Amino acid sequence: MLENVKHVILVLSGKGGVGKSTVSTQLALTLKEKGFKVGLLDIDLCGPSVPYLLQLEGKDVHQCPQGWVPVYTDAGQKLGVMSIGFLLDDRNSSVVWRGPKKTAMVKQFLTDVYWGDLDYLIIDTPPGTSDEHITVMENLKQVKCDGAVIVTSPQEVAIEDVRKEITFCKKTGIPIIGIVENMSGFVCPNCTECINIFSSGGGSALSNLLQIPLLGTLPIDPNVGALLGKACVVDFPESTAAKVFHQIVDAISKEV
Repeated sequence: MLENVKHVILVLSGKGGVGKSTVSTQLALTLKEKGFKVGLLDIDLCGPSVPYLLQLEGKDVHQCPQGWVPVYTDAGQKLGVMSIGFLLDDRNSSVVWRGPKKTAMVKQFLTDVYWGDLDYLIIDTPPGTSDEHITVMENLKQVKCDGAVIVTSPQEVAIEDVRKEITFCKKTGIPIIGIVENMSGFVCPNCTECINIFSSGGGSALSNLLQIPLLGTLPIDPNVGALLGKACVVDFPESTAAKVFHQIVDAISKEV
């Protein structure tokens, strides 16, 4: 039920393991800290990590006359979350479904969750351009999708997959808000020096080549990585990650 959702933002990645769910959760937490009412929908059915990242594992999903009630992270109900992870017995349970069943589940998430009034709905998608992505776009035809934040890591193989994701966005009419390069260097927890353990600059090069804004580069920061259920903009306000998430939120605000 998206009638009362003002803005819908997709978080996409062409490749798995680039930190898309971490970006999604920290983006949702940053928007919440800025005073917005936010929903986070995790449609990565085979790898639902959002409940773990927000320390919501074991929470129950309830029904109301309007549909499923999301799990809230706070008493003020400023951040609601829905994930198939809440419907599984434990973290180790796997979803072994064929495409039609996964498509039906995604459609149910998009139509049967009672979000109430939301400023932003962040949709954390699985990697690639699969059935789930197409189902999302078909069900968002009646609701304006404001755009996508595309997450990549610096390696060339990830950049190549992101180019496919950008092509998908163009074919399906999804506006691209910008690119986030994740894992761009490693911040030493002792001296805070940033060391490039992978290559760097891939996101910047892709941004220049395709004329898509680069929203920021996020290093691997053990302090930020250890945050579960907490916003890095609050716990580590001077970190590079906090500054980048402020940049992303500012870019989204201008775009929508």
